[in-house]
Amino acid sequence: MSFKNKFFRICNLLGENFSFSHFSGLLPFDDVIVVYHLVSDEDLKHAKHLFPYRSVKKFENDLDFFSKHFELVDWNDYLNKKNTSKPRLLLTFDDGYSEFYDIICPILVRKGIFAMNFINPKFIDNKEMMWRNKASLLVSKINESDELQDKIFQWTNDELKENLSSILSISFENRNQLDEIADYLDVDFDKYLKTNPVYMTLEQLNKLRNDGFGIASHGWDHPLYNQLSVEKQLENTQKSLDYMKENQFYNDSFAFPFTDHLVTNHFFDSVFAQNPELKFTFGAAGLKKDSYSRNIQRIPMETGNYPAEKLLKNEIIYYHFLKLFNKNIINRS
Repeated sequence: MSFKNKFFRICNLLGENFSFSHFSGLLPFDDVIVVYHLVSDEDLKHAKHLFPYRSVKKFENDLDFFSKHFELVDWNDYLNKKNTSKPRLLLTFDDGYSEFYDIICPILVRKGIFAMNFINPKFIDNKEMMWRNKASLLVSKINESDELQDKIFQWTNDELKENLSSILSISFENRNQLDEIADYLDVDFDKYLKTNPVYMTLEQLNKLRNDGFGIASHGWDHPLYNQLSVEKQLENTQKSLDYMKENQFYNDSFAFPFTDHLVTNHFFDSVFAQNPELKFTFGAAGLKKDSYSRNIQRIPMETGNYPAEKLLKNEIIYYHFLKLFNKNIINRS
């Protein structure tokens, strides 16, 4: 467990006796950006081992909390720093999961709330499954089958827990190992995608754009950027930004897949120089400043699956704790 998660457990006790109104004045920024992946009441085998996604009811509770304490803004209002009586909040999602179209957007339309979804073009139309979703699906299949558990044990001679942990730990650069494991276990990723569409289609994305939602870049195929050379980082980013422009989606924003940890100033200088229309890039380190002023940190809302109020209280306390040690700023080299 990370230090931040341990700290949040303590924060839960500190914040539970105070309403959020006691905390809102301590927000370090006028704008708050939050990020989810998906919302569902279903058991999603391709996602359940990656992050604790919200149920519909819990997500609607989050939205009600946001609406009470923040002004939910669209992308233009965010860029123009709309004058509001409450702090501004921009709602974002990552990875282009089909639940955004099927479940989330109908809720947002009903409540009159804008959201952006940062997507990976390689997975549009379910042409291929993202490597992390493959890992989660494999673990789900193994957990459900004694036969597959015996088979994976015979192959590796490791205990089940170690096998499952190893599968979930496979890196982007070694992602072909997931296909090798799937072949050995007779798990068909393409068949799963046909019967369980994981991602949105281009037709759905176009409809969302026409309905006023934002579709933007999340890298071409969801790599972990600190495992790529700067040249590969720029190539992956540019390919996705070009796709956005060609398809009339937003090409003025980019959100790092996973994290922007260890991404250097050289990358930022280069990507902004190559893309004059690019306004901001986004990380997901929570409430933190960034030494590169055009890279903005978002708050991951699936951390510990805490309700939005509790999570934002934790983030505020954590920010001011880090500030005591001058650790509230991400410094780039």
